Amino acid sequence: MKRYLFLALLLAPATAAAIPGIVDSKHNLSFTGPGEVKATTEHRICIFCHTPHNAVPQTPLWNRDVNEGTNYDLYDSSTFDVTLSQPTGPSRLCLGCHDGTVGIGAVLSVSGGIQMERELVGRPSHLGTDLTNDHPFSFSYDAAVPFNNELKSTPPGDLLIYNNNFIHCSTCHEPHDNTYGMFLAVDNRYTALCTRCHQINGWPSSAHAVSTATWPGTGTDPWPVNSRVDPEHRRDSVAENGCENCHTPHNAGGPQRLMNYLAEEDNCVKACHVTGGVGSTNIGAELVKASVHPLGLATIGDASGNAHDPVENPAQVSGHVECQDCHDPHTVAQGSALAPNVSQLIANVPGVTVSGTAVDPAQYEYEICFKCHGPTNLDTSMVVRYLDETDTSREFAVTNPSYHPVVNIGKNPDVPSIPSFYEPNMNAGSMIYCTDCHDADDSPAVGGGGAKGPHGSIYKPILRERYETGVGTNENYTVYALCYRCHDRDSILSDASFMKRAASGKGGHSGHLAAGGGTPCSVCHDPHGVVDDGQSGSHTNLINFDTTVVSPVSGQSVPLFNDNGLFTGSCTLVCHGVTHDGGATYSYP
Repeated sequence: MKRYLFLALLLAPATAAAIPGIVDSKHNLSFTGPGEVKATTEHRICIFCHTPHNAVPQTPLWNRDVNEGTNYDLYDSSTFDVTLSQPTGPSRLCLGCHDGTVGIGAVLSVSGGIQMERELVGRPSHLGTDLTNDHPFSFSYDAAVPFNNELKSTPPGDLLIYNNNFIHCSTCHEPHDNTYGMFLAVDNRYTALCTRCHQINGWPSSAHAVSTATWPGTGTDPWPVNSRVDPEHRRDSVAENGCENCHTPHNAGGPQRLMNYLAEEDNCVKACHVTGGVGSTNIGAELVKASVHPLGLATIGDASGNAHDPVENPAQVSGHVECQDCHDPHTVAQGSALAPNVSQLIANVPGVTVSGTAVDPAQYEYEICFKCHGPTNLDTSMVVRYLDETDTSREFAVTNPSYHPVVNIGKNPDVPSIPSFYEPNMNAGSMIYCTDCHDADDSPAVGGGGAKGPHGSIYKPILRERYETGVGTNENYTVYALCYRCHDRDSILSDASFMKRAASGKGGHSGHLAAGGGTPCSVCHDPHGVVDDGQSGSHTNLINFDTTVVSPVSGQSVPLFNDNGLFTGSCTLVCHGVTHDGGATYSYP
């Protein structure tokens, strides 16, 4: 009942007139108050809001102008489907101070008002008339439920809910008691207040809900809220700060979805996943490398109109890449999986199937990649090939003559170079992730201490290890480390799968790769897969030639490779200025 109680003895000494809890709070605006916003001489406390006579409105004996003529810019977001109206009732009363349009001392019962040492302007509690960056209030909870499956079906019974289940400022704030800081109705450590209404499947076990990580005290303070609460209510770990690791209910930097920062990626890397931050993974260090996923292409509200939106069609993503495209911060957690299934790190994120159909959530990792590396986006390759495909998803289609086993197991039942020393458990029936190749150069997978995943690498295009494509490269493990991670180098150089020509004793893998040959893997092999046109020879074994090195013989439009069976074939083309006529001299074995 303390929300409704106040003393009418406004002319008595402050300690007698005040409800317990107000005296030592910033809502004690008398000259005895502990805050910076206080009167110069006025000793009464309750008078700043209440008066026993001539109150407007009569309940709760209000002593201030309710500013009925003031119009506010209201919260709006693509994920909030309720049409808000102008604030009413208790919320309008709170705004009488917190919108800053009327001075704190402008009470009705004192002619000329009360002289104040300062006003709210410049303080976190000054909301202004722009409420687009504040949690919505003065609306029907029931009206919001049908459009948001992240709300509980009924409002919480232990908070102050008004007629017709309306939510007002005083649903979350207790103006007479600042026990928990910011006049919160309940302690919001571990997001106990937020989760009174909000429910998100997977949140209780997510990394952001259970992590005990603390801020080391360097870089940007991820939890400035601690400056506004007493020591016993501080939130000193990721778990304790919960929702407010990323969100803030008032004066949000990113208005839609009330993000701490306007640029979506800043909510992840500015204070947490960065050098000196609280996050266990330093993503910021990856994003300054030579090859990165280009965060920051678009920001919500900018002129491009390409910003990430949680409700966007995953099959039509264009013009942006954000952390949220691959990670759901509400459900992300540590955990492994077997290819091609998503791990918990990227679970609950929409994707696009290999056939181009939107799916939510994605079941396979490659479906998340195909949101961008698919039909709606033009990929650029390090190598221009005769069958050049801009839709990466098509390169992995199971109808292709060959592909790396990302979407399905490979078509070649016998690959002598598999397994390798580094991947001893791999076989011809294994499947791999996109991130088995596209990964950080300092990923744990290669013995590094960096953050795994395709955030950034010193090797283009975001490759885990070095992959040279320049002609004249002298073969060694280092220059083709990416290929040799899975394909055993000794097997390759022994020509087990690409034998030397029987007629001349030349060629084979060793003849092309070894010092003096200098023909990199990329000249003949397309690393993703080959979409066959049916007119350019065989494209088994990922054969798809580099146009800058290989050319057709006179009278043909394309260079040809003909697959004549297991480990046998012939070439009709011009390579390094040498014409291969497809005869015995240019056949193998």
